[in-house]
Amino acid sequence: MTNLLLSCMLLLTMVSGCKTNPGEQNGDGNTSETEATLWLTDPDAGILFKKENQPLVFADALQTAGVIEIDDGRTFQTIDGFGYTLTGGSTMHLHNMDAAGRAVLLKELFATDSNNIGVSYLRVSIGASDLDERVFSYDDLPAGQTDEPMEKFSIAPDKAHLIPVLKEILAINPAIKILGSPWSPPAWMKTNNNSKGGSLQPRYYDAYARYFVKYIQAMKAEGITIDAITVQNEPLHPGNNPSLLMPAEEQAAFIKQSLGPAFKAAHINTKIIVYDHNADRPDYPVTIYKDADAAQYVDGAAFHLYGGNIDTLAQLHNAYPGKHLYFTEQWIGAPGDLKGDLSWHIKNVIIGAMRNWCRVALEWNLAADTSLEPHTPGGCTRCLGALTIDGNAVTRNPAYYIIAHASKFVRPGAVRVASSQLSGMANVAFKNSNGKMVVIVLNEADQPRSFAIKYNNNQVSVTLNGGAVATYVW
Repeated sequence: MTNLLLSCMLLLTMVSGCKTNPGEQNGDGNTSETEATLWLTDPDAGILFKKENQPLVFADALQTAGVIEIDDGRTFQTIDGFGYTLTGGSTMHLHNMDAAGRAVLLKELFATDSNNIGVSYLRVSIGASDLDERVFSYDDLPAGQTDEPMEKFSIAPDKAHLIPVLKEILAINPAIKILGSPWSPPAWMKTNNNSKGGSLQPRYYDAYARYFVKYIQAMKAEGITIDAITVQNEPLHPGNNPSLLMPAEEQAAFIKQSLGPAFKAAHINTKIIVYDHNADRPDYPVTIYKDADAAQYVDGAAFHLYGGNIDTLAQLHNAYPGKHLYFTEQWIGAPGDLKGDLSWHIKNVIIGAMRNWCRVALEWNLAADTSLEPHTPGGCTRCLGALTIDGNAVTRNPAYYIIAHASKFVRPGAVRVASSQLSGMANVAFKNSNGKMVVIVLNEADQPRSFAIKYNNNQVSVTLNGGAVATYVW
């Protein structure tokens, strides 16, 4: 009985005929036999992102109840990728590994062949985040000094760990996309002359726009393309260190007066993404979208889910379908709870964000050590990385498996396709550019559940344990 509950079982008789690509039809109009592979994480059974050996075969559709039906004729958003925030602390731990150990780990994370998880999107901090060893910007000055022309601008702090690690990642996956987010401008630009809190002084709008331009150009000179930036991480949370209070009206003013024109003048194609905070305040990006002078420069909005409901994002999409959506951060608190974290994050960050039009889903953050360090004074003291790295020893934590269930299979350029909702079985489906189909399913209940996946008038019936996550690929 245990084995029966642990694996997805073929309950239907196979259709005869040669194996073909999904969707290929015989002369009678029926889809030929199609095999699916299953990757499973089942915390209760101790199964951690494992490929099941028995292939699943689609057969004539018989089951009418408990069916998740896939319709790749109905398509939604294009996917940019899945991944993590690559904090300064993450790169410090990676860079301090020996070269051989780091090479193996980076390949596992970023390579796209069969033995690796193919992370395809990264978020980095512009200057320090609260998970750096210290607070810094790229233009720190003694008290009382300013540098509006950005003559003293330097990304030297990132050359210690971040840039060397990013170059190794890009050697493995040159197509990976990178999003940059600032936690704070240089303190001399702020109303309180401090890294924590305060607001950006309007007289420094142009200088701060030059700061972004210089950052993108400096990273490009290192061979690192910044695909997008958010204007400010968590602009309504000035209590972190570093941080900045930037209400929507101020963000709109900065974009239309300085940032957008500066990007245009410098011929920078990096996307400008607004907000980058919780789903309980969709009015924030709406305020910016309603300002036509600002909105013309804006690609879309980014969200976290420390407040609000993920379904709010679909409402924003429906109101502004021309603006894209990104899910850029969700933390897991130490010490972590695999079953609980897996279920909540798969339901909300992977399935929820994707079903609500996000192009990206990212976990916070890639790595910390056993002591959950480094962090700035006043920074997060309980943020559990996807990896715990102590020297060359690596432990994989819940966020590793959460992202792996999507990143390995749903490649950049994939599109989300329609999948029917089944109570208690959260799911989302995709079609890759090579035609491969991917369906991610979570059993939200505590008990095993049998159900069927239907595609092109054929289906496969399977059983999934309570709290387990499965990715089906064909």
